[in-house]
Amino acid sequence: MSQVDGDPTSFFQAMSRAQMLQFPHKRCSMVSLDSIRKDPRWRDPNLREVITMLSHPMDPVKSNAAAYLQHLCYENDHIKQDVRQLKGVPVLVGLLDHPKAEVHRKACGALRNISYGKDHHNKVAIKNCDGIPALVRLLRKSNNMEVRELVTGTLWNLSSLEPLKMMIINHGLQTLTDEVIIPHSGWRRDPTEHSRPQETEWTTVFKNTSGCLRNVSSDGADARQRLRECEGLVDALLHALQSAVAHKETDNKSVENCVCILRNLSYHVHKEVPGAEKFPEPVANQVPGLGGNQKKKNEADCFGGKKPKGWRNGPSDKKYGTLDLPKRTEPMKGLELLYQPEVVRLYLSLLTCSQNHNTLEAAAGALQNLAAGHWAWSSYIRATVRKEKGLPVLVELLRSDGDKVVRAVAIALRNLAIDRRNKDLIGSYAMRDLVSNLPCGQQRPAKNLEGDTVVAILNTIHEIISDSPENARGLIQGHAIQKLVAINKTSQSGRETKAASHVLQTVWAYKDLRNSLYKGGWNKSHFKPTTSGMPKKPKSGKSGYDDITLPLMEKNQGHHETVASSIPERKHFIRAGRPAVGLVERKPPPLDSWV
Repeated sequence: MSQVDGDPTSFFQAMSRAQMLQFPHKRCSMVSLDSIRKDPRWRDPNLREVITMLSHPMDPVKSNAAAYLQHLCYENDHIKQDVRQLKGVPVLVGLLDHPKAEVHRKACGALRNISYGKDHHNKVAIKNCDGIPALVRLLRKSNNMEVRELVTGTLWNLSSLEPLKMMIINHGLQTLTDEVIIPHSGWRRDPTEHSRPQETEWTTVFKNTSGCLRNVSSDGADARQRLRECEGLVDALLHALQSAVAHKETDNKSVENCVCILRNLSYHVHKEVPGAEKFPEPVANQVPGLGGNQKKKNEADCFGGKKPKGWRNGPSDKKYGTLDLPKRTEPMKGLELLYQPEVVRLYLSLLTCSQNHNTLEAAAGALQNLAAGHWAWSSYIRATVRKEKGLPVLVELLRSDGDKVVRAVAIALRNLAIDRRNKDLIGSYAMRDLVSNLPCGQQRPAKNLEGDTVVAILNTIHEIISDSPENARGLIQGHAIQKLVAINKTSQSGRETKAASHVLQTVWAYKDLRNSLYKGGWNKSHFKPTTSGMPKKPKSGKSGYDDITLPLMEKNQGHHETVASSIPERKHFIRAGRPAVGLVERKPPPLDSWV
């Protein structure tokens, strides 16, 4: 390479002519690169030389050098580190603004591979040389689909690092929404314009962008509020999900990302939305039905069987009164759409149609969040889930083999059970499935649920039997006491033991049920706690709400590296942990959820 002065093409051409003179039989055919490599003067450039070529005055040399770096960095953390230490990252970032498409495309491809992986120093290096604003500028400038895939893929990789999330929001949120989310979702800003809403385009660009926003939406209250207030974002995401349900396309990665974003944005919505104090919670949580015509005498209830005694679905149900939604003077839009009762039907459709466990968990988590608040809209959500026949859908998912699905559903049922009418129905129809998921002491059920899931189920059972002797009786009849006593005495988990102890003490407190317990061979000693006593009630006197599940951010999940065209593209998925954020309310009962 020391002999290459200027364009290396002329060097190769000269060598080719020389070989053709030396080997006359090859004059009629192209001399292969392998034959050239055999020449003793040929060698591969080292990494420092490749990085130097990025600053070569000729554009083809720049693009070829960037493409070679993209190839070298594919799945090679050592090379990525060397590129960073040799100051190659600032040069690549500078090429993002190059006017030639071939140059900025290859540079972006190299940055995408460099930004992929667990080494956060590479991501920080891109940030330190203003790589995030440069990527956003390139997204605005280029209409080339491949370039847009590379840009959004790089931003998705960068968004997995906590310190970069707010920077991505500050520099790119509105651009990502306007350039990708809205046009690809098919939603239109102006409802009066002639063009009707279009079908969603499930492109790689949309997947990358929704994955990026999924990550940044887990950054905290400020990030969530910025996304909620981003014009058109919530509307477009909901439209995309409605399109997915309508066309039965509910299992792809983009749908998963969209549901996870909405789940994150619904977290603490009752605390963080401006003007939430204008919607106080109905007195004593007496959440009624949503009205409607009275059903026929033998018509099935929402679980498919005959109505339980005392069940009504119309204005005659005086025990619960009627539920009057706030009157609307104009259509809801933006962040208001997050907590409208109409969104319940969308989440229930996803829970019914999707086979993707992450999507199921996120949809159940969204309902969990929306039912968790101390304000009127949470009461409306709890009643709407019942009206839309959502309780049987959730109960069915307790039989899922997905641990996190069972956990999210159990917590959602717990929040929904704060509604007295829901509590009666859940106690009648869900108790058997809840109990079946419990281990018998140290022996786990066939699904081998994690400890957090077992605790969630126990807390849900506790909510269901609190202030409900009938539900407690159903728990006894469901042969749950043996499992609860075994967990209380033998579980290695302090949290499981404490949760089981709370349930046992609540059951024992119902004196009318003790005869049944004695007949079953149980006595007071079986119900003594092995940890601290009865659960403390919240100082406010209100029922507990599960409000602590935060968004499951995906670090490097789904962002695949790209390589030069000579290497087949492969995808790698790295399992991510839950974000360590200080947004969890540790006091028992209740939960909110987070992807």
